[in-house]
Amino acid sequence: MSDTTHGDAATAAASPVTSPDDGLSPAALAEKYGLSVSGARPGLAEYVRQLWGRRHFIRAYASARVTAQYTNARLGQLWQVMTPLLNAAVYFLIFGVLLGSKRGIENYVAYLIIGIFIFTFTQSSVLAGVKAISGNLGLIRALHFPRASLPVAFTLMQLQQLLISMAVMLVIVLLTGEVPTWSWLLVVPALLLQSVFNVGLALGMARLGSKMTDLTQLMPFILRTWLYASGVFYSIRAVLEKHDLPWIVHLLLELNPAAVYIDLVRFALIDSFGRNELPPHVWAVAVGWALVAGIGGFLFFWKAEESYGRG
Repeated sequence: MSDTTHGDAATAAASPVTSPDDGLSPAALAEKYGLSVSGARPGLAEYVRQLWGRRHFIRAYASARVTAQYTNARLGQLWQVMTPLLNAAVYFLIFGVLLGSKRGIENYVAYLIIGIFIFTFTQSSVLAGVKAISGNLGLIRALHFPRASLPVAFTLMQLQQLLISMAVMLVIVLLTGEVPTWSWLLVVPALLLQSVFNVGLALGMARLGSKMTDLTQLMPFILRTWLYASGVFYSIRAVLEKHDLPWIVHLLLELNPAAVYIDLVRFALIDSFGRNELPPHVWAVAVGWALVAGIGGFLFFWKAEESYGRG
């Protein structure tokens, strides 16, 4: 072999091998080969599509949680009904009998029962939402799915419990002397709007609860204050007429979303609860709260999608 051949081979071995990818940034390389960041937040439209695709999982998960919730209790699923009924009995004794809150309210038993059951729906959804992410880290880290599935499933679980409890609630309302009318159908849109509101609230609280672990300890105090401000066992309208409150307090009491949804169900089921008991533009307020909480809560939760279960 000639010296020239040896020289060419040595030169080829010494020269660096070039690649068409040389000089490309990591982002450009990822785009070229169709790579994406693992666990990155999808676009809003894609996220909604993924969430809709998990609808069967959401429904099955909610049903399974409802079934398993009271498996260790002797009375089992009866506690779904007994818990709000026992609360109603306590509030009736304290506020209705001892403090006289029932004065001026016709059919106070139905008034109180409806308030307890409807507020409990929102209260339970909020508490479940706070722990939806922090209490399910094992599931989140093991499986890939839209994290919003969990707060939505927990709210659906509370709705299922409410529907079971409402059968008893309606029986009590009938026993107090109320007669079914076409207005009872208004319960359906009222509960649908409240459900959308609760889902948005649960989504927002899920994101906060995933970062603020102490929020679980704080929420009972916040919810108790909200309960007392929602007219569950007294008439907000009577309080506003009796006391000269600052306009901001007046406005907050009338726009209180929990009170709005409670009043809509009372208006539907109690004949003596007339339009004069409702705040102005009550249906517009109910729709507004559902849209603000539903859309706002969903966007707030989606913004942090890639952070859930990490750290």
